[in-house]
Amino acid sequence: MLLIVGCGDVGLRVARLLVGRWRVIALTSSPNRIDALRAGGIVPLQGNLDLPPSIARLAALADAVLHLAPPAAAGTTDVRTAHLVRALARSRRVGRIVYASTTGVYGDRGGELTAETAPARPATDRARRRLDAEARLRRFGRARSARVTMLRIPGIYALDRAGGDPRERVARGMPVLAAEEDVYTGHIHADDLARACVAAIFRGRSQRIVNVADDSELKMGDYFDLVADRFALPRPPRVSRGEAAAQLTPLQMSFLAESRRLVNTRMKRELGLVLRQPTVADGLAVAAARRVPE
Repeated sequence: MLLIVGCGDVGLRVARLLVGRWRVIALTSSPNRIDALRAGGIVPLQGNLDLPPSIARLAALADAVLHLAPPAAAGTTDVRTAHLVRALARSRRVGRIVYASTTGVYGDRGGELTAETAPARPATDRARRRLDAEARLRRFGRARSARVTMLRIPGIYALDRAGGDPRERVARGMPVLAAEEDVYTGHIHADDLARACVAAIFRGRSQRIVNVADDSELKMGDYFDLVADRFALPRPPRVSRGEAAAQLTPLQMSFLAESRRLVNTRMKRELGLVLRQPTVADGLAVAAARRVPE
């Protein structure tokens, strides 16, 4: 039995791959999500990671946990994962945990190739919270002899994903950095990420970190130029870093402060994942061929 904690878009994609083979339960804090979960063949369980008493019974429900829930929006520690770990520790039933972390924990690598052995150097509290969650889960795994696999994930895209359709940003005319100041950014299609989650549940190694990224080596401006060209949209304006700071929010600017190219060898060799969308160009071409509505 699989428990999905944080069953949003990616969780639903995972459930579609597993329903019929596994019984899937999803923790949700929103009563409005219950019908959508049931429609996806998922058994909904109401509870809130911010309210520990509401999740006290989780440990007895599942053999495996897929943890997709984001941390809270402030602080350097992930209190939600701390509450989850304490709830899971009430039983020894859970023997497998897969956690969706972020490649942001690496910090700025100056465009260097970045494998899982690179030291974590988070530069934002957002990334520090994720690294804290990884550490808590690894300690749980060691103490309980549970297999814990951390998936470090870059930008997730899909044209049918709320908040993950890159055309929205291009259509708004948001600027990107001039080529000489631009940064490398990683990508993964939401469907391939769901498949990676499933592969990690079955084949992920214990206490292991795995980069889940496609084969693209694109700078951010080139990525959005590719989106614009594919869907006949105007290319975003190129501006200096100083000009960008005057037009973008601090959160948006934080993504322009880090540059890295991700090594995905472990994903392919250890998880056995063959990407269906090996590059962003492939993913956009498939979406265009399907005539996804704009």
